[in-house]
Amino acid sequence: MKLGINLLCLTDLVTEAHLPMIEKIKAEGYDGVEVPVLSGDPDHYAWLGRALDAMGLERCTTSIIPSPDVSPISNDAETRERGRHHLDWALDCAIALGAQSVGGPIHAPIGHFSGAGPTEDELAFGAEAHRALAERAQANGIYLSLEHLNRFETYFLNTTTQCRDYARRVDHPACRIMYDTFHANIEDRDQVQAYETVAPHVGIVHVSENDRGIPGRGHIDFPAILGAVRRSGYDGWVTLEAFGAGLPAIAAATRVWRPLFPDYETLFAESAAYIRRTWDEAGAERAA
Repeated sequence: MKLGINLLCLTDLVTEAHLPMIEKIKAEGYDGVEVPVLSGDPDHYAWLGRALDAMGLERCTTSIIPSPDVSPISNDAETRERGRHHLDWALDCAIALGAQSVGGPIHAPIGHFSGAGPTEDELAFGAEAHRALAERAQANGIYLSLEHLNRFETYFLNTTTQCRDYARRVDHPACRIMYDTFHANIEDRDQVQAYETVAPHVGIVHVSENDRGIPGRGHIDFPAILGAVRRSGYDGWVTLEAFGAGLPAIAAATRVWRPLFPDYETLFAESAAYIRRTWDEAGAERAA
């Protein structure tokens, strides 16, 4: 297992000002970071990659479809083309960063709804875009990790059954699924069964508590979930995703209106210790 942390807890664009806090993340034993790629250009991420190399941190990225104007699942051909260009930009930045995966809900615009579930055309358009992106990613030693979101954020991929079926539709080894415990807590009735449903396609596991705060302080059964993860043979990124109210743009996007952790030092240290301990205990139970 590689322990990661999504840097959206700090910022939506990592700059030199954030490097001292990232040094603290490294000091707590994290193996890598998940870098938000929501703006900027490849040159910026090439600089950041060099800075992370100097710290000894590996990295993945997380991106989104920011608006319907760049939706790769749109019924309008010109819009889909802009969506493909947006996906290529996200991949270009990840390549420059030296990332291992491009993750996040890079399938449909967040907060945009059609009034129904995904149509057959939308699924076909998305699969075509992600198959092409996966092919290019694989050629650069990268894989995709598509993140399912709950029904209040998107209508495209909500449940793990939908994720499994979509991964099969894309049918490319570099197109995987980011399993997120926060969203599965809302959309799936049993997280162990949910993970087992999508396990062959998982590229990253997001550890996110039911309130988006410090894992282990809420009601999500992480011992059971990580037990299922270990039984599946998965040994990749297990990444903390937590959000706070201190960054207005991120707070607005994630609907976090109150503090969910006392300070960053507590978030980093307590989360790392909890995830590693729970992972190790799940391994011990499996061995027994």
